[in-house]
Amino acid sequence: MSGPRLKNADKRFVWHPYTQMKDWQQDDNKVIVRGKGFYLIDSEGRRYLDGTASMWCNVWGHGPNEVVEAMREQLNILQHSTLFGLASGPSVKLAEKLVKLAKGMDRVFYTDNGSTAIEVALKMALQYWRNMGKPRKEFVSLERGYHGDTAGAMSVGYIKQFFSVYRPILKKVHRIPSPLLYGSKFDSERDLVEHCLEQTEKTLRKLRGRCAAVVMESGAQIAGGVVIYPGRYQKKISELCEKHDTLLILDEIATGFGRLGNMTEYLAQRSRPDIVCFGKALTAGYFPLAVTLAKSEIYDAFLGRYSENRHFYHGHTFTGHPVGCAAALANLELYEKRNLMQQIKANSQYLESRMCEFEEIGTVADVRQKGLLAGIELERNGKPLLYLKKERLGQFIARESLKMGVHLRALGNIMVLIPPLAIDKNNLKTLLDTHMELAKKAEKL
Repeated sequence: MSGPRLKNADKRFVWHPYTQMKDWQQDDNKVIVRGKGFYLIDSEGRRYLDGTASMWCNVWGHGPNEVVEAMREQLNILQHSTLFGLASGPSVKLAEKLVKLAKGMDRVFYTDNGSTAIEVALKMALQYWRNMGKPRKEFVSLERGYHGDTAGAMSVGYIKQFFSVYRPILKKVHRIPSPLLYGSKFDSERDLVEHCLEQTEKTLRKLRGRCAAVVMESGAQIAGGVVIYPGRYQKKISELCEKHDTLLILDEIATGFGRLGNMTEYLAQRSRPDIVCFGKALTAGYFPLAVTLAKSEIYDAFLGRYSENRHFYHGHTFTGHPVGCAAALANLELYEKRNLMQQIKANSQYLESRMCEFEEIGTVADVRQKGLLAGIELERNGKPLLYLKKERLGQFIARESLKMGVHLRALGNIMVLIPPLAIDKNNLKTLLDTHMELAKKAEKL
């Protein structure tokens, strides 16, 4: 929709997520009408490099490709069919593909977004223990973790700034330390990891026989501040879960499918989850689809006579949507056809080579990077740089980046670099240069 029809539409009626609308009721509120390559184009014809990968999920950019064609073909064959007691061809094929990709997992449960994939994982864990005749109701998760915006997801991924107002509807969850060296009392990653592992084991011992699962992001925490896990940390957490007979739920919704340089991050981390969630890049960002995968041990606990009430009570109208499954299948095939993981590796090396440039800026306190993810933490006088004069840093980044032809969003005092996974080197350079210029401007204000 563009032209006169769009110009007559009132954009004030749209309520944007995670946005203070009082700040955003101005020319900053662009209306995107189409995309081309890695650029978004607004109703006035202005172009913006998609510097947030359309909320961390875009793979191939915008415009026609094999994934779009697969979706179009599927729409001509079957638009939607329920997964309640039936299966669609694409849902069957994709489940088989995912089980081969996610080694150690045996069954696929479909949902339509990351938050609900986490809700499914939590419900699976609770009911697994009930079905086993050993009810467990407690969960353990990491400080700084983020797992989505529904009630269960907020409970295990509690970020105070985001969710404190919703505490009355959240479940109490036990927190273990996040392995972030910056700002900690430790001088080395080794000492930090030992501390985190000691606290985790102490918590699991205290909850012996009561903990249903440990829930954590796989490889890195993103929304909680771009925390890159030290080398052996996730593997050791996995071993502690096994030692204490506790399920491990891994969230690869944002970190899987190449974001950290690995197709399946938990395999690279040498950890063994019982349940794992994928989303975002699964469909290249073209359709809302997410999955929760479980080991056969979990699945088998739900089998029995109907009267035993062991089956899983969860489902959505659009569960396993055939268009989304068709998109995911074509997307995964395109990963192989275009050798995307090799391109990600090359771009990751380029990104890493430029991170030292940010360390020369006075307000940059720490730089964290892995794969196609980087966090640039800003501070002034030893405190997080949240305001520039009277303006929030996030507001400054969002507004000024649009003026420079790039769409960016910050996380508090952290500038986040998270481009489309298939971005070319020239556009990646533009994205880095924009972050660099904004960091320098922030230093002067």
